[in-house]
Amino acid sequence: MNGKAIKVLQISSYPPPLSGWGMRVYVLKREMEKQGHTCTVLNVGKGRFIKGRDFVPVLGGLDYVKKVLRFRLKGFLVHMHLNGDSPKGFVLTCLALTISILTFRRPVITFHAGPVQKYFPQSEAPQLTLMFKYIFGVAKNIICNSNAEKKAIAGYGVAEKKIVPIQAFTRQYLEFDRIALAEEIEAFYKKFDQAFCTYIFYRPQYFLEEMMEGLGIVFKQRPNAAMVMMGPDRDQEAIIELMRKNGIEDRVLIIGNQPHDAFLTVMAKSKLYLRTHWKDGVSSSVLESLAMGIPVVACENGRRPESTVTFENQNVQDMVEKVLYVLDNHEQAVKSISKPEIPDTIVDEMAVLTA
Repeated sequence: MNGKAIKVLQISSYPPPLSGWGMRVYVLKREMEKQGHTCTVLNVGKGRFIKGRDFVPVLGGLDYVKKVLRFRLKGFLVHMHLNGDSPKGFVLTCLALTISILTFRRPVITFHAGPVQKYFPQSEAPQLTLMFKYIFGVAKNIICNSNAEKKAIAGYGVAEKKIVPIQAFTRQYLEFDRIALAEEIEAFYKKFDQAFCTYIFYRPQYFLEEMMEGLGIVFKQRPNAAMVMMGPDRDQEAIIELMRKNGIEDRVLIIGNQPHDAFLTVMAKSKLYLRTHWKDGVSSSVLESLAMGIPVVACENGRRPESTVTFENQNVQDMVEKVLYVLDNHEQAVKSISKPEIPDTIVDEMAVLTA
């Protein structure tokens, strides 16, 4: 380790599931500890009540304030993680930042996700301008995912020199052991030799109605095609109802959230990875798929990596045509992939935290 060891309090959601920015925090914690730093996670996510894990749980609002204050008085640097979609996250962030300022140390924040979110940038929620000015103004440094987010953050009057764009995807994400999957999953891939996969939430930005409609068309035309669906278990009934509506319930296997090794094993067995989220920026799962040589069919959002086969957002026919093209020309689609360069961006984040 170069320089002095530091103590960092990561305030974030945390695995399980091993996905989203929780994956990033997991890898950051591991790599910081390898370098001799102390990295403690204050888990504010849905998995915070799981016992015996490597995080400190938040049990309520008052408990949150007490724990942030306790760690600050022990000399921990607050590293707050948030995005522009969650009012709860804004409240937690403002509390943590205020505690940091009152204990005489400015925090670092990481602002996740893409340049257009529910309450970000300023044009999306001008009524929250003062709040964002406070959050961004108090922070010593702001880590974001790209220059597009940096520009949007600077739009609140924030000095650009303290905004550091760091790609969320890092080389460590590709480290996994290919494992034997559950019998049900293995049998599904044997039954359908053109099976592909996706990861979804039951949220408007995934456009599930359009996706299910498109899958109905694909499956009618390709009897050996099917899809493995990964993602949170909640709202499953609503998703199943959409499947029934389009007559595809026997062609979609819902397997919920999966550990990282299982997630990438599923991806590696698939003919393609389908991505319908349009506000996700580059998307770590898209990069994972391309890096493994798995074709990606994704809605265009202006930030997809080279080699992604894109379709117009919410255009069902365009999605169908692109999925069919990759299934029918799979060998060529694989050969045409230009695997993205995946740097180790965790070292860049550690450099900001230890500066």
